[in-house]
Amino acid sequence: MTNYKKIVVTVMMLIFLSACSDELVKDKPGVDDEDNVQNIGYQDGDGLGVETVAIGEGDSTYVADLMQSEMFSDPASPLSKRTIYFEYDSSTVKQEFIPVIEAHAVYLTNNPNQNINLEGHSDERGTREYNIALSEQRAKSVFKMLQVLGVMTHQVNIVSYGEEKPESLDQTEEAFGLNRRVEVVYQ
Repeated sequence: MTNYKKIVVTVMMLIFLSACSDELVKDKPGVDDEDNVQNIGYQDGDGLGVETVAIGEGDSTYVADLMQSEMFSDPASPLSKRTIYFEYDSSTVKQEFIPVIEAHAVYLTNNPNQNINLEGHSDERGTREYNIALSEQRAKSVFKMLQVLGVMTHQVNIVSYGEEKPESLDQTEEAFGLNRRVEVVYQ
């Protein structure tokens, strides 16, 4: 129960701080045209931050540039982690991936026009139908956490691949573990 209270307090702090982030970005020098910029909120070891980036003409260029930005490419940033792994036959999010989901939630709440796909996967053990349902349940578990953290429903699309797109084709426990995942894919 104590972990639950900590999560609730963290969520409340994140929501409060993300509501204040717009004022920080408006005062940033060099940002004149609000239609051509995107405010990027993120969480790192020092707390919450906001970065403003220019938006190009094409959304695909923007997403490609975003994925190359420091907050998404720096291995120390939780936003650089876009894969959540699961235990065998489970759709419960592991404790170690909660900060990753929180960081993506902060970014998405600060950027309400940004959309993501949550792509659920499973290893090959079990029937095809079972694996499709399990991978969907895993994606929904991540989605529910994002919703609790303030992400709007229209920002998230759930895709269930089951065992169809394995990360590894090996038949080892390590390979099976790599295949039991939800990938966060920015659109």
